[in-house]
Parts: sequence; structure tokens; C-alpha cells
Amino acid sequence: MKIFIAAMAVFLLVACGQDQAPSATVDSQQQTPVKVAEEPSEAATQVEVSAQVDRFADIQVLSYEVPGFDQLSLQEKKLAYFLSQAALAGRDIFYDQNYQHNLRIRKLLSAVVSSYQGDRSSAEFTDLLDYAKRVWFANGIHHHYSADKMLPGFSQQALAEMVANSDQSLLPLGPGQTVEEFLAQLQAPVFDPATAARKIVLDADIDQLSASAVNFYRDVTAAEATEFYTNRLDEDPDRPVSWGLNSQLVKMDGELVERTWMVGGMYGAAIEQIVYWLNKAVTVAENDLQKAWLEKLVTYYQTGDLKDYDSYNIAWVADTDSRVDAVNGFTEVYDDPLAYRGSWESVVSIRDLEATRRISTIADQAQWFEDHAPIMDDHKKKDVVGISAKVITIVMEAGASSPSTPIGINLPNANWIRKEHGSKSVTLGNIMTAYEKASAASGLGDEFTYSEEEKERAKKYGELATLLHVDLHEVIGHASGQINEGVGTPKETLKTYSSTLDEARADLVALYFIMDPRLVELGLMPSLEVGKALYESDIRNGLQVQLRRIKPGDDLEQAHMRNRQLIASWVYEKGQPDNVVEKIVENGKTYYVIKDYDALRGLYGELLLEIQRIKSEGDYEAASALVETYGVKIDQATHQEVLDRVAPLNLAAYAGFIHPRYVPVEENGEIVDVLVEYQDDFVGQMLDYEKNHSFLPVEN
Repeated sequence: MKIFIAAMAVFLLVACGQDQAPSATVDSQQQTPVKVAEEPSEAATQVEVSAQVDRFADIQVLSYEVPGFDQLSLQEKKLAYFLSQAALAGRDIFYDQNYQHNLRIRKLLSAVVSSYQGDRSSAEFTDLLDYAKRVWFANGIHHHYSADKMLPGFSQQALAEMVANSDQSLLPLGPGQTVEEFLAQLQAPVFDPATAARKIVLDADIDQLSASAVNFYRDVTAAEATEFYTNRLDEDPDRPVSWGLNSQLVKMDGELVERTWMVGGMYGAAIEQIVYWLNKAVTVAENDLQKAWLEKLVTYYQTGDLKDYDSYNIAWVADTDSRVDAVNGFTEVYDDPLAYRGSWESVVSIRDLEATRRISTIADQAQWFEDHAPIMDDHKKKDVVGISAKVITIVMEAGASSPSTPIGINLPNANWIRKEHGSKSVTLGNIMTAYEKASAASGLGDEFTYSEEEKERAKKYGELATLLHVDLHEVIGHASGQINEGVGTPKETLKTYSSTLDEARADLVALYFIMDPRLVELGLMPSLEVGKALYESDIRNGLQVQLRRIKPGDDLEQAHMRNRQLIASWVYEKGQPDNVVEKIVENGKTYYVIKDYDALRGLYGELLLEIQRIKSEGDYEAASALVETYGVKIDQATHQEVLDRVAPLNLAAYAGFIHPRYVPVEENGEIVDVLVEYQDDFVGQMLDYEKNHSFLPVEN
């Protein structure tokens, strides 16, 4: 589970000679060794990190620092390098999961961008380059956040002419396929707005699978998929398997069949590369616990058995001492309308030793938070176990975590593993720092803040409020509560609403406790003014600011956005009789001003009580009513006002990151150091990844 950045500029709500890698290949799984060690460029450390390196459409691309990497031991550096290579090896998987034609389209765009011999200053090429950047950033043709199809600014004819003036040997043509046939094949996927119009559709009144472009299902209806998994029986109902997490469900000869993502199975060519680098990581593991989970992860990729996945997660949670850590696999189910299938991602990190002291204080108090949560006693865990919390420094991200990245992660997602073995909660420290630097001077916060008092509170306490919100959301929120005996998992009982409500539940835990004097007693914050700053940000963002990311007339589809509006709209409505949050209109501008912070905390507690009840009891009807009433529809007048007020600021609505490059230094065939080479060219990095880290065929 993750928390993503909510509103930039307000608060941030939210691996030598012996180390040779299999080469990237398009249509073959054959592994050909290539030398990976190379000399670092002169510009290796000369990029102004955390600065904006590119801006296009509604996106800004930032860079980030990796403080502490130089202080790692050689063993730890090699481990981080190998895990980073394993991360990059899986990029193609997420593209293909998002839409079946994404890899074809990406390779077409990369071919033209890298080799076009015509006028590269022309409007047509400029439009193509802009479209390519958007596709690279979104890992496909659908917007990374809204899930809408992104249409190009160039015509079919212009594309054909640019392809004619490019190196056509770079195109991923099928056997016997001509360039003309290839372009015709992509006409509708690229240019037709009605074809694959949305990556994911959550509307319960239509067949979500037929309406969604995501490539998790082929010729399967939502009803058929639901029945398929409803009929799956767990040998141990108290420890259910995460059915469907690592496969595509297809209909073959009238029968439903799972195509498992594993070595020798679907996505095998990329997974073999991942396993290659994971096996290298095993050789430099820091300790036996880390070695154990790395080996179990390899086993899982080799067998595709979800019980092996559970074994890996249990071993991974047990490793709390290693400095270097990683997530690698099919993890979050946000992109599946039915919440079964996991999007592939990888996050490689090192522990921030100093900052971890703060988050560890929260983790150590997990039982206190559980005992004092405003939920029913039957829904509380009697013994909260194994919550490991730390602040991490990101080394590399790929798949669903890149270029757009979360700022907090809590895993594993299986409720029974969390209950019996615990979980790991992390805050992405260097990513939050980079966001903070980029957003400091935007002016967005001032635009929607009513009083000077609120503005000063945001400046003084906003950063700390954000850090504590993420810590509480991930460490306490996602680890809290329990499901009643005999009730199925949330994806089975709450279906399409499960992700939204679990994010809302975690947010509400953070919002409720951020105003508790206990946090002051623990030395986590100087006063309750920090809590007030978070409350003000939460109301502004949920009711107004996040709407700047949505096109007029659209509903909210993304789980985190639904969650934020649901919370803010519910407490605003329920607090109206007592004027808890007042709506003020001055000079044609609307502001939401909190009049009673204690009463607002009480409302957050009431909503948390209800959402935990819904999850614990599996109350689908109540889940549907709550999300559809408060989390989906947008007031159009409010939306237009937000867009009008934001337009003069000329802000990018979204941000993501270009990643450093890690260069192994060799002597006599042995890695003797690994250097960090910061990058400042988003296009260059994407073309490098296309050339050196692309392993899947275009048809999988």
C-alpha cells in the first residue's frame, strides 16, 4: 500500500568481468553477456539535483539526491547496484500490463525520437517528442493518474512521414509485416479516442473489464472473473492465497485460464533478467535474513506459486536490520478494476539512519494507537506485532513506482501476514525532500489559504505535518484494525471500493491522531499547531486543490483522489450544523476555513469508525453508498473555479523523477566501487533504457 503526493506546493500528502548481465533483446529470450562496467562521465556529479530537468504537458520531471550512498561499504554498494539492475530489467512488464499495444507504441516513438533525420525543430516532431515524453512518464498511452487516453498532437500522415525519415530497422515489425501494416495496426490505439479510452474504469453499472484498457484480462467479463475466483478454495481460510496476483486471466476455447507471470511463462524474458540480478544480489547479501528473502523471491519468480510469494513476504518482513532493501514484484492492485492483479514495480533503497529514529518512535507505540483508536473493540487487534518502520533513501525505482513515485509504502498487503508476522512501513525521505524543494515557491498554497495565520502555520509546520501524516498513514493506519472472523478479504467483499476505502481508513488514522497530545508527549511535534496545519491542508486539498488535476466533466477514478474527496466532503457536510468548517466566498474566490479543530477531529473519528466497520464486516452496500456519494462526483462550479485560479500560476499538476545512474568501477575483473552519476536528460534516460533495459517482445 502506498501514499502518493497529493498537492505540490501545499503539503506533500500524503549492481566486471564476472558481473555480466544478459543483454536486452526484443524478440528473443536468449541471454547474451554484455559488459556493464564503464567509466563514469565527467558530469557524474555536476547535475543540480532536486532541480527541474524537464517540463511538458502537465508534468515536471525532477532529480533527487542519494545521500549516504558514498558511505556504504563496497558490499552494500554492490548489493544496491545489483538490485537496481533487477529493477530496470522489469520496466517492460508494467508497460504491457497497462495496455497490450504499449510496447509497440513506445518502441515506435523511441525509434523516431532517436533516429529522425528530418527537421527536428518542426511542429510535427515537437509534438511527437512531447507525446513520447508523456508516454514514457505514464508507462503507456494512458495518463498515469487520471487513466484517460492521451492523444497525440500530430496526424497519422505526419507520423508516417517521420517514420519514413527514421531508421526503420528500429521498428518492432512482426514477421513479414511491412512498415505500412505496422502503422495501420497502431492507427486506432494511437489516434482513435474511442479505442482504449480509459486504462481503468470502476463504474459498477457497466462491465469494468470490457471498458478498461488494462491488460490483465482478455475476453473475460467482470462477472466471469469474479465467479472464477469465488470458486477458488483456500486450504487454510485464515491464510488466504492472493489469487490472481501474478497472472493474466484469459478465455481460451471457452475456458478461463491463468497465464502466470514467471520464468518460462508470460513475461518470462524480463523475469529471467530480474532473477539473474537477484541471484547476483544473493552473493553479497548483508546477512542471513536478507539472503533468505532474496532466495525465496527468486523461487517465487521461478515457480509462480503464490504460496511461495507468501513465504517470501514473511521472510522479507523478518529482515529489519539490513541497510539496503528492495521491493520487487507484482504488488499493488490499484490498476485492476477487480483488485486481484498486481502491477509490477521495484523500489531499491538504503536506510536513512538519522531520520528513522522519528518513525521508529511511532512504530514502537503501535499498540497504544490501536488501543486508543475510535473504532469498535471487536475491530481492534489485541496484539499488534512486527511493525517495522524506517525512513529510506531511494536508490532506484521502476515499474509502477516510476517516474511518478509514492512518498510512503506499507507492505505486505496480505492482511493475515500483517496480523501474524507484521509489516514494513517506510517514508521515502529523499523523494519528499526533492518535492519540497521543487514546490517551495509555487504560490499554490497561498491561493487557497484564507488567512495569514494559516499561511504562517503552513510555512512553520507544514513540512513536519507532512512527515507525520505519511508516518502515521503507513505505520499505524495500514497496519491497524482487523477483519471479523469468517469475512472475506476486502477485494472479495468490497470489490472496486476496497482500495479507496483502505486509503481513506489509513488517512483517517493519521488525521485523528495528529491532534492527539500523545504526539507532543513523545517529542514528535512541538505542539498541536502541527495537527492544525495538516487539517487545513487536508480540507483544502480534498475539496479544491486536487481538482486541478482533473479534466472538466470527469469523475474521480483514482483511489487516492476519491479517498481525499470522500473524507473532506463527508466531514464538511456532517459538520455544517455546527459550522465546523465554514465556506467563505470573497471576491469570487471560495475558501474553506476550520472553525472548530476538536470537533473536526471528532468527525474524522466517526468516519474512521464507520469505514473500519465496513471493512471488518465486508459491508459492500455501505461501501458503495459512501464512495459513490462522497468520493466520485465533482461539483462542476467548484472545479471550474479551481482551474481558473490555478491557471495563472502555470504549474505542472504532476511531478516525477529521473533516476541516477550507477556505474561499477572494475579492476582486474572485480567491482571495486560503484559511483553515482546524476542525470539531467529525461529523453536521454528513456532512450538508454530502451536500448539497454528492454527485454520483452511487443506481443506477450
